Amino acid sequence: MVLFSLVASHADIDLETVARLSAGASKVASTMLADNPEILGAVAVATCNRYEIYAEARSADEVEAARAAVVARISNLSGLTESTVSRAFDTRRGEAVSAHLFAVSAGLDSAVVGEREIAGQVRRALIGAQQDGTASPALIRLFQAASKTAKDVGAQTALGSRGLSIVSVALDLAAEIDDSASAGDFGGKKAVIFGTGAYAGATMAKLAERGCTDIAVFSSSGRAEAFVASRGGTALTSATLPDAVADADLMIGCSGSDHRVEAGDIDRVRRTSRKPLIIIDLALTRDFDPAVNELPDVELLTLESVRMAAPQEQAQSLSQASSIVSEAARSFEARQNERSVDGAIVALRRHTLSVLDTEIERVRAQHGCTAAAEEVEFAMRRMVKSLLHIPTVRARELAATGEQESYFAGLEALYGITVEQPMSAGAAPAGSADLAARDCPVLPAEEAPPAAAIGTA
Repeated sequence: MVLFSLVASHADIDLETVARLSAGASKVASTMLADNPEILGAVAVATCNRYEIYAEARSADEVEAARAAVVARISNLSGLTESTVSRAFDTRRGEAVSAHLFAVSAGLDSAVVGEREIAGQVRRALIGAQQDGTASPALIRLFQAASKTAKDVGAQTALGSRGLSIVSVALDLAAEIDDSASAGDFGGKKAVIFGTGAYAGATMAKLAERGCTDIAVFSSSGRAEAFVASRGGTALTSATLPDAVADADLMIGCSGSDHRVEAGDIDRVRRTSRKPLIIIDLALTRDFDPAVNELPDVELLTLESVRMAAPQEQAQSLSQASSIVSEAARSFEARQNERSVDGAIVALRRHTLSVLDTEIERVRAQHGCTAAAEEVEFAMRRMVKSLLHIPTVRARELAATGEQESYFAGLEALYGITVEQPMSAGAAPAGSADLAARDCPVLPAEEAPPAAAIGTA
């Protein structure tokens, strides 16, 4: 069994392509396993600036077929050609799989280096896959190790104390634009948030930390009431939304719906007030028409703006965090390799003990269960145990260096033992709950208001 990953992120391609690849992200893993026996498990990680698939192939020889199956399914769901999808993804195998996921979970591969929100998104991706029954035991171990590594980085380096996130950097930028928001204080400001997912929750918390107490939330799917019930704020409806937009100082998009808020709709409801407005679009698929930036007294901040403004971490902190990630990846890979020879060790012991049992039965048939026969049996079993010690140790040593295939070949050549790799089992029972869709604006959550919602008073 072999782990591999397909990675498309802000570091390599434009965010619009990432967004298009992510269409139907929550369905990729759950709809793929039944039709592709070469794939034993899959977990999708979709955030506001990346889309990644982690999968387990039945064998090294089937990785290419498994990758092709993943690409075909993403092509089908996104509407992009298979060649376009294939070019967009970078494929990783071996230790590179764990090294990348651990770095992602620790915030080292984020637009805002060291951000802590991504760790929760990685954790919830695993939970969703377990509920859908697509997470194989090896993938569960991989993602659990990623979560542990993120905690280690947070506890052992200065990255954990910065508290940076995409939301916090975006609000810092907004404070720089708004001269009245001194030192990042948004007291007295009126904010409207679109969406009720994880980023909307993080945005509300950050606004509250900065003194903003007048926060309204809109959800086209009707979840605003439940969202504000536990967080405070005011739930908006289609009828009350236009007045709230007309009076807002900040509008923050966190929904990632296919329906954008058009510039003309905002212009109509704000035509009489013309008060300064800052729009922060945190949705990968754009909650707001880019033309809003052309409206009088309106400033638009996007994910690209945040990425360019994100502060660079100190070299020492990054070096420490990178060392933790690298060591964790090496340890994980070594454990995976050791697990891969367990079947071979068991097969060799079973073969050897079977020969021993046959010889002991022959002795018993000739001499009966005498004291001498029992002593012979004891001596023979001790001898076999000693003989198996070196092959067992050697198997672990070869596995630690990734040479387990030579051990398998040796068993087959010497003893005719073919090692059957065990099927992945133990994934959580099905019971799909689309948690990932609530984690980040990239996923469709049907949150953004229809164009007409703002344009009507």
